[in-house]
Amino acid sequence: MMYEPKRLHPAGMIFNLFQGIRQSIVGLLPIAIVTVGNGEWLYVLLGAAILLVLFIVFSVLAWYRYTYQLEEDQIRIEQGIFIRKKRTISKHRIQSIDLSQNIIHRIFGLTKVQIETAGSDQRIDAALSAVTMEEGQLLHQQLKYNKQSEPVNEESEQQEAAVSKQYPQRKVSVKQLLIAGSTSASFGIILGLFGLVFSDLESLIPDRFYNQVTDWVVSQAMQVLIAFGILTFLILWCFGILQTLIQYWNFTITRYEKELFITRGLLEKKQSTIPLKRIQAVGIKESVIRQPLGFAIMYVEIASGEIGQNQEMHTLIFPLIRKKQVAAFLEELLPEYSYQPDNMTKLPKKALPYYLFRAAIFPLLATITVAVLFFEYAWIPLIITVAACLLGYLQFRSTAYKIKGEQLMVKKRNTSKDTILIQHKKLQSFQRKQHILHRKQKLATMDTAILNKFLGRHFILRELREQDLDLLADWYSYQKE
Repeated sequence: MMYEPKRLHPAGMIFNLFQGIRQSIVGLLPIAIVTVGNGEWLYVLLGAAILLVLFIVFSVLAWYRYTYQLEEDQIRIEQGIFIRKKRTISKHRIQSIDLSQNIIHRIFGLTKVQIETAGSDQRIDAALSAVTMEEGQLLHQQLKYNKQSEPVNEESEQQEAAVSKQYPQRKVSVKQLLIAGSTSASFGIILGLFGLVFSDLESLIPDRFYNQVTDWVVSQAMQVLIAFGILTFLILWCFGILQTLIQYWNFTITRYEKELFITRGLLEKKQSTIPLKRIQAVGIKESVIRQPLGFAIMYVEIASGEIGQNQEMHTLIFPLIRKKQVAAFLEELLPEYSYQPDNMTKLPKKALPYYLFRAAIFPLLATITVAVLFFEYAWIPLIITVAACLLGYLQFRSTAYKIKGEQLMVKKRNTSKDTILIQHKKLQSFQRKQHILHRKQKLATMDTAILNKFLGRHFILRELREQDLDLLADWYSYQKE
């Protein structure tokens, strides 16, 4: 069955325009700020008008020259204004087809179709930025399931199937999202963006007004400044919570026979599928804030997929869960993995000096340097050194492993505590490393790896006992045979 070549919905021109402006604004904004600072408003407005016209022309041409054609077992895509690029993506290489809708998509009844293929080459993936919902569902059915039926509402069909066949499903409540937003690291990101924007806009503030505000701030009592700082902190913290609510609103995960199906989003609604065969490992991450409260996030490492475009290192499958509910979550949605953190093999005490040394060596050198040159300020790097030693100790206490059947459980920490569940058949390599001090103390380091969308992720356990590493190597080799 073959279809005629099609163009994207005309709204695709809007997305092309926004994409061009977004990609160019980072480089053009500093030039505009400098020009405005010199009082050259006319040149800025003239340049902006010319660039806008060019962006509009190229957006229209890019839309007109972009076509796709659906065939029985593949999709053909042709694009390019001056240089034509032709791609053919076979149905058998497609790993997932995700649909997403932002505000503009939902106004026009459209969706974005993201096609991810096997392998790590982003150039063979494809994204149709604006097609009708019916067309997106037809592409999903034809390329993923090879059905010749009429398009239907996939989300409704998935939900009805989950009810009729009682597929396991979990949702995130608003209370959980509020806790997730309150304990997330998004506050730090928003604070950094706030500082960056303020530093760029500072040059646009009139000197007289800037000096008056500065004098007023300096003249205020310390209590007023502290209250102002707390107020700013609370406002940015609320923005972090709001961001989490918008991003993960109505988060729902459903387990089907061969895939996990996830829907989420308030302003931008996303539907994504994770084929079970692509899952390489399951992770439970506890941040420094969430660990004392008994909360964690759940994620999976997947093979291949799209590289870049601000994607996270992991694929989130649940934004917040109580630690004591992890085992039940896996039993219900991913029974191939089990979470039993008791009786894990920990590091020997003689491994502690190595962890303290790695964590504190650079802060300690900084402390010595500052103490020699500026003794009165030596307390600053000294505090950092003490904190680094504490982190090294926590890393030592957290590192452990456990073998259960064909599953390896690895627990380690950078700053957040990370527990990874890996099936033996997903392990791609296993290495044993020792240096001269290790050999004298009968210690060794394990380095094992899996595939993920960034070509590979290594799990390294340092300063294990030799006999423990021999046991791990025997388990790995025996299972391979």
